[in-house]
Amino acid sequence: MYELIFFFYNTPMTTTTLIIARHGNTFGPGDTPTRVGARTDLPLVEKGREQARTLGRYIKENNLIPDVVYSSHLKRTKEMAEIAVQESGVTNPVYALDIFNEIDYGPDENKTEDDVIARIGAQAIADWDERAIAPDGWQVDPEEIIQNWRAFADQVSAHHDNETVLVVTSNGIARFAPHIAGNFEEFAANHKIKLSTGALAILKHENGAWRIEAWNVRP
Repeated sequence: MYELIFFFYNTPMTTTTLIIARHGNTFGPGDTPTRVGARTDLPLVEKGREQARTLGRYIKENNLIPDVVYSSHLKRTKEMAEIAVQESGVTNPVYALDIFNEIDYGPDENKTEDDVIARIGAQAIADWDERAIAPDGWQVDPEEIIQNWRAFADQVSAHHDNETVLVVTSNGIARFAPHIAGNFEEFAANHKIKLSTGALAILKHENGAWRIEAWNVRP
């Protein structure tokens, strides 16, 4: 007769932290702001560089120094990421991915907000800012962006190694990130989905699920 002995192992819980930051200012005092999309590759102005340094100090002071850093291919996001990483005290490289490139605003690219509203109306802007419904003429595939975010989140959380990941992207892309947590409609009903310039969001993956810990934090 054999005695069966069962061993139970406690698997330590791991957490993946995803920080999503919007790049800093690209217009300075006296400039006329326009709707800058994928076809306009502006660098940061001094205010934007200061926002990047502030982001770097914030992630350092809050124990959020990233293990891996991503941006889009646009100057404003790469510069934001590079300055923030340097300010946080590490030397991690910044990897640029196409999926984080800003959307193309079509006929409204580089137009002032007054011009954009004159073409599509204030309600179209409200629908975009409140529910991420793209106006007619903008070159954007919301479902593709959502799937890109979900696939990226699955990839970074698959390592199970308590990794912290920083993504610096743009206004049009960041607003779809709450889909990672699977409750976008509820989230959009209670929060502004638009990240402010230089602001960040923090998402956590624990026990097999993503949750939004913080949104539109201004360091």
